[in-house]
Order: sequence, then C-alpha cells, then structure tokens
Amino acid sequence: MEVLRGLLEAGVDVPLVLSQPDRPAGRNRVLTPPPVAAFAREHELPLLQPERAGEALSALQALEPAAVAICAYGQLLPDELLALCPWLNLHPSLLPRWRGAAPIERMLMAGDAQTGVAIMQTVAELDAGPLISLDQIAVDERADTAEIEQETLRLGVPALVRAIEAAAAGTLAAEAQATDGTTYAAKLERADRLIDPTLHTVADTLNRIRALRPQIGALLMLDGETFTIWRATAATVDLAPGGCAIAGDELQVGCADGAIAISELQTAGKRSLATAEWLRGRRDLPTIASCPV
Repeated sequence: MEVLRGLLEAGVDVPLVLSQPDRPAGRNRVLTPPPVAAFAREHELPLLQPERAGEALSALQALEPAAVAICAYGQLLPDELLALCPWLNLHPSLLPRWRGAAPIERMLMAGDAQTGVAIMQTVAELDAGPLISLDQIAVDERADTAEIEQETLRLGVPALVRAIEAAAAGTLAAEAQATDGTTYAAKLERADRLIDPTLHTVADTLNRIRALRPQIGALLMLDGETFTIWRATAATVDLAPGGCAIAGDELQVGCADGAIAISELQTAGKRSLATAEWLRGRRDLPTIASCPV
C-alpha cells in the first residue's frame, strides 16, 4: 500500500491496481480487502482482484503497459504475464541476500549490519531477476522492522519511479544478480517467535525481539502465560540461563551468555504494558518456561 501511495505522490499514472482477493479475517471471519485493495477503492483507482494472477492477462494486454510495478504481491507470476513487459519489483534486501517472503525480519534476526533495497525485473525464479538498482542501508543495532521499512520506502520508491520512467523511455537497463551469497528469507512461523533463554544468546534474543516489532512480537512464557515481548535491552547482571530478577522497573532474564532487561510486554487480549506497570504489586519472581511451538 505504501509503495502505491508513493507512486501516486510522485505523479506516476496508475491505470490499474492488481491485488489479491478479499479474504475472511479476524475472529468473526469478516470478508476483508488487502490493504492495497482498500487503498485503491478509497482513491477510486481501477482495481482487479483475480484469484490467480494469470486471470488479469486480457486486462493488462488492453493497457499495453511499458512496465508494471510490483511489491509483495504474494503469488508467482505466470510466464504469459512476465512476457508482456518488465515487471519491476521493489525488494527490501541486498539481493541475492534474503530472497523470499520475510527479508527484513530475517535480516534483523541474523544481526546484519547492512541491508538495502533492490529494484529488479521479476522472473519465474523467486527474487532472482536482473537488478536495475541496488541501494545500501546501514542497520542500527537497535532498529526494528518498522524503521527499516521506512528507510526502504524512502530509498526504494524514488528508485522504482526512475525505473518506470526508464521503461517508458525505452532505456531500462539491468544486470544479472550475483549467484554467490544467496540466502532465503523463509516465511515466519510460530517457532521463529519463541524466546528460549536457555538456548538463545543475548544478541539472538534482542535481534528476534526487534525483528518482530511492531507486527507480531517475540514470545516468552512467564508464570504459565504466553507474553509478547516488545522491548528489551542487554543487562549487566549475572543470571543463570532461564533465571530472572527484578531490578527497578525492569524484569531481567538470563540468556545463554548473559542477560536481558525487558521493558515492555503484553499478554494475549490485553494492552501492551511497561514492565514497571506489570511488576507493580508483585512479591514473587515469575517463573520462565519454553513456549509450546
């Protein structure tokens, strides 16, 4: 949605928006449009939501586009669509590192010091198309997914606009991706969210927390309840892995090689709390256990 917004703000003509169909969502399974489809309707843009992307072939053929911009569409595109024109994909990584579904989260979980944003031409193989541009982004050790997404948009949308303009002018140029250093950013599963203080190092734990903030959050079992952990820092305290202590307004938890101090957490169905608020009135230390997968 934010990429589409950026293209419109840059003055790019958008004669058609292609989106996934509306799907049931939430506890009551209410039919809900994807964000990009809701945005298109709000701005009265022509919209197609085929079950399969190939069903949009005739509509796209009628438009004779010089290029199609694509970002996180969620389907592999059939050859007949890719043959129409260049499909210009904004991908938030330093390709070929972190091809796949969750590049920002996987990059942060791995503790990378550099990431980037690529504009590439889409091909049948996942995120393997030739590169049109590649911009680097320095990753602060405290940055979370939302902050990296904003920096990606800041650099990526103008680069995408330039690529669209080049395609329209017939001057679009691309270079084959390198094959060395390819890694895959697999879709996030529940197991990726689980903090195990007896196994994970401080760096691994903090990287997991910031990678999953603010979308879904990392999980830790306290007193038999599953808590979402939103914020934590390294703590200079001697605790056994899986042990805990209370220090001022923070809950300290021992990891495999040190300790963290949790400053914000949340239980299911309740609002997020500063740890100080959650600790208020407690006399006993919470017990820590591994969350079920």
